[in-house]
Amino acid sequence: MQSFVIQGGRPLSGTIRASGNKNGALPILAATVLASDAVTLSNLPRIRDVEVMVELLVDLGADASWTGPNEVRVDSSGVSKTELDPDLCREIRASFLLAGPLLARFGRAVVPPPGGDVIGRRRLDTHIHAFAELGVTMEINGAYDLRAEKLVGKRMYLDEASVMGTENAIMAAVLAEGETIVGHAACEPHIQDLCRFLVSIGAQIDGIGSNVLRIQGVDRLGGGSHRIGPEHIEVASFAVLAAVTGGDLTIEEVEPDDLIAIVPAFRKLGIEFEVGPSTLRVRPGQKLAVVDDLGGQIPKLESGIWPAFPADLTSIAVVAATQSTGTVLVFEKMFESRLFFVDKLVSMGARIILCDPHRAVITGPAKLFGQRLESPDIRAGMAMVIASLCAEGQSSIGNIRQIDRGYERIDERLRALGADIVREEL
Repeated sequence: MQSFVIQGGRPLSGTIRASGNKNGALPILAATVLASDAVTLSNLPRIRDVEVMVELLVDLGADASWTGPNEVRVDSSGVSKTELDPDLCREIRASFLLAGPLLARFGRAVVPPPGGDVIGRRRLDTHIHAFAELGVTMEINGAYDLRAEKLVGKRMYLDEASVMGTENAIMAAVLAEGETIVGHAACEPHIQDLCRFLVSIGAQIDGIGSNVLRIQGVDRLGGGSHRIGPEHIEVASFAVLAAVTGGDLTIEEVEPDDLIAIVPAFRKLGIEFEVGPSTLRVRPGQKLAVVDDLGGQIPKLESGIWPAFPADLTSIAVVAATQSTGTVLVFEKMFESRLFFVDKLVSMGARIILCDPHRAVITGPAKLFGQRLESPDIRAGMAMVIASLCAEGQSSIGNIRQIDRGYERIDERLRALGADIVREEL
């Protein structure tokens, strides 16, 4: 067990490069099971979730290995096993993403219940319903035993715009017989990246970036190489960190289109981002102030399906709001436990009323003081890091393996920007 010990009160400045998108890397790694030839993936974040997915591929029989600091080569021609390792599945929710590729290739997948962040109920129903439309039957006996004599394309309408549910439907459909139309599909940047990867190795997918996907099944997919897109959640996390500490930060290798919902949302808190063709800059000394709605009404910052504000950033937005003059309502629509971490911020001096599992009212600015904290999940953990870096005094954050699951070498990278952060053994 390790913890971060942080001395707050320093502006973070400099230049940092965005890592590859975690939620893009995981389904693309799973999709290599569909490839008949070797695939090389670059710009992979070297984080625990990605390492576990690589270990799952190896356990299935793939030849998968790191060929560089952020590059993996996968040859799935040797995959013959269709039952996933339960211990590895308990580590990440994304283990369930292997169900679609295994069904497409072998007509069978036995997937234990997945792990992942405890941020509320996270349904698998959308995955199962999509598989059923393609001809899959299921038995549950300690694991999800999925079977199909063959997958046949069909027009389907997802019961919710589930990111992973959409990804599983896509991966199952690319080798199915005939055409599949997926309506009410999620269309986040990482789903678009998965589709672009599949097209690069021979899949036929139309409607990328929209909520209706048309997939024409093909007989086989080849191999090739693909660079994972940048992590827009990390980009926003670093940008907010610079803004609340008063720093001057430039983030490189940014995809502006991935920020279309993020820039206006944080502008409501008085944070201005300068977005260039491949960079984002936060200028120093910004006077953060909540921008009221017309008539002086309290504004609302709410999450939703893309292109709405990402749910993964609501924890970060709450911390930003504590440093902005005014009052704002943060409405997390998707997960009923995402906001339960705010009691930690209250203990630091934040002025927050948790109205219910989905809504919190924040009034700022609040002077935060160092505190002993515990990270409950990836994004709340990063929010605590940000709060600690703008707080007065020393903070310690336990259970940082949760943060390491989503942010590559976060302590090293923050120290390079001037942060006083040390990783200590407990």
